[in-house]
Amino acid sequence: MVAIKNRYDFVYLFDVRNGNPNGDPDNGNMPRIEPQTQKGLVTDVALKRKVRNYVDLMKGGQPPYAIYMRERAILNNLHREAYKALGLQPDTKGKKLPKEEAQARAITRWMCDNFFDIRAFGAVMTTEVNAGQVRGPIQMTFAESIDPIVPQEISITRSSVTNERDMEKERTMGRKHILPYALYRSHGFISASLAGDETKDTGFSEEDLALFFEALRSMFDHDRSAARGQMSACKLIVFKHGNHLGNARAQDLFDRVKVEKKEGVVYPRSFSDYIVQIDRDGLPDGVEVDELL
Repeated sequence: MVAIKNRYDFVYLFDVRNGNPNGDPDNGNMPRIEPQTQKGLVTDVALKRKVRNYVDLMKGGQPPYAIYMRERAILNNLHREAYKALGLQPDTKGKKLPKEEAQARAITRWMCDNFFDIRAFGAVMTTEVNAGQVRGPIQMTFAESIDPIVPQEISITRSSVTNERDMEKERTMGRKHILPYALYRSHGFISASLAGDETKDTGFSEEDLALFFEALRSMFDHDRSAARGQMSACKLIVFKHGNHLGNARAQDLFDRVKVEKKEGVVYPRSFSDYIVQIDRDGLPDGVEVDELL
């Protein structure tokens, strides 16, 4: 697989209806909220988790699309697989990579070659069994809601009990938090310089890039739960640069994408209540814009 040669920046819009897109465990699992603007937040970690889950589902967890950061994974065991595949022994005392630079690079290269999320997002693998560390070419910002959010707290009950002694107890189990509706916007950056090639950096390829964009378009359809309600990908706008360094500042490109409520809409309840406009006039030389969703 050939590593990507172009820089990309993208705007990603998704929404939630009657659900909690990303609960805050430090605040009773309420939807995350920015205290000053009252706008909702979804962490980059939550979005990357959904990408990982989608790739794992589509590719069956097999190399070269295995997932490194997966639930209940024992990372040291994964690192040992790299050493075993290359006929090397890990340093059990100093917890260091092999002294020979070629061997050290080979360990990290093996991890990149076999795990999609390491190629995409990077990883710090300097644990007891040291496999090095790499910076991933893809970074995403926290997603922020277009408008302030108003979480609602809903009582939930159940009709059954666990033990006979609980038969006469109140059936109320607790409470859950939902948003009637919210549209979120996240920005992403894909660096060809950090993708490199198959001998250095992560080797993030054109095939990997296509799979990543596919995940952004479809991952919510395979991540349903009662807590998250109805979440949907709404828009994916990609700016492709003509070279690996880029032809314009990312922020200047993001400013060309405007998301506003339609005239007369006070309380949006669907994506159709918004207008998304892309300023295509006078794009910097070497920059292309494409709507992948």
